[in-house]
Amino acid sequence: MKSEILDGKAVAKSIENDVRNRVYNFEENYNDKVTLATIIVGDNPASKTYIKMKSKACKRVGIYTQEYILPAFTTEGLIKIIETLNQDPTINGILIQHPLPRNIDEQQCFDKIAIEKDVDGLSAHSFGKMAFGEDAFGAATPTGIIKILDSYHINLEGKKICVVGRSPILGKPIAAMLLNRNATVTNCHSKTKTLKDEVGQADIVVCAVGKSELIKKSWLKDGAIVIDAGYNFVNGKTVGDAENPEGIASFYTPVPGGVGPVTIATLLSNTITAAEKQKEMQMQKQKEKQYIRRK
Repeated sequence: MKSEILDGKAVAKSIENDVRNRVYNFEENYNDKVTLATIIVGDNPASKTYIKMKSKACKRVGIYTQEYILPAFTTEGLIKIIETLNQDPTINGILIQHPLPRNIDEQQCFDKIAIEKDVDGLSAHSFGKMAFGEDAFGAATPTGIIKILDSYHINLEGKKICVVGRSPILGKPIAAMLLNRNATVTNCHSKTKTLKDEVGQADIVVCAVGKSELIKKSWLKDGAIVIDAGYNFVNGKTVGDAENPEGIASFYTPVPGGVGPVTIATLLSNTITAAEKQKEMQMQKQKEKQYIRRK
C-alpha cells in the first residue's frame, strides 16, 4: 500500500498566511497591535527552545511577544503575574510553557488565566467548555490535529479511533474533540492491558504518550491512519511514538514535520482570534456606555 504523508508544514503555512492577513487587518482597523505574553519558569533547555520557536512564528505573522523568563519561582508568585496580565488590556493571550518545575502547581496556574486569554487552552475551564461544544480555545496540539485531519478532508464520523495517552494537555482533550465529531473513541493508557488489540482495531490511531516507537507498525490494520504527536530523541534522531507506518497506513503524520508545526500555527490562530474577540467586547461595552449616557 502506498502511504500518503499528512504534511503538517504545509497545513501550518496555510494557517500562518491566514493569521498574517488577520493581524494586518486588525492593526489597520483598530490602530492596535496583537500581543502574546509568554512565560518560562526555570532553565529547562527544551522549554527555552520551544518558546524561541513560538516567538519566531509570532514574528513571522506580525504578533508581538512580551516574554517573561523567570528563575526559581513559587505558585503564588506566578499567579500574581498571571493576574496582572489578565488585567492588562494590551495583552491578548497568555502562554505558560510547560512543564513547570515540580514545586509549582501547574494546573492551578493554568486555571488562573482568564478564559478569553487562555490561547493554549490548558485551563480546566477551557477544557470543560470545549468538551461540551461551547465557545472556548481547545489545547493547541489537539486542535492542531483536528486541523490536519480537516485539511485532508478526513471524515471522522463513525470512525473507530484509538487515542494512546491520557494527559490533560493532549490525550484527554483530543478524545473529547473526536467524540464531538461523532467518532467512536477508545482512550488507552499505561494501565491498558490490551493495547495491541485496541490499536489493531482502530481506523485512526492517535499517538500521544511520549514513548519512542511504542506503537508497532505490525499492530496496525491495513489502511489505518496514524497521527503521531510524539517527539522523542533517540540516538541523536527525532522519532515519534509509533514506528514509521509507511506501507501499512493510508495516511500518517511524519515526525518531525507533522503535528508540531500545526501546534504552533494553532497558537497563532488562537491569539489573533482572542484579540479580535476582546476588541469586539471593548467596542460593545463602549456602545453600551454611550447608550446609558444618552438616556
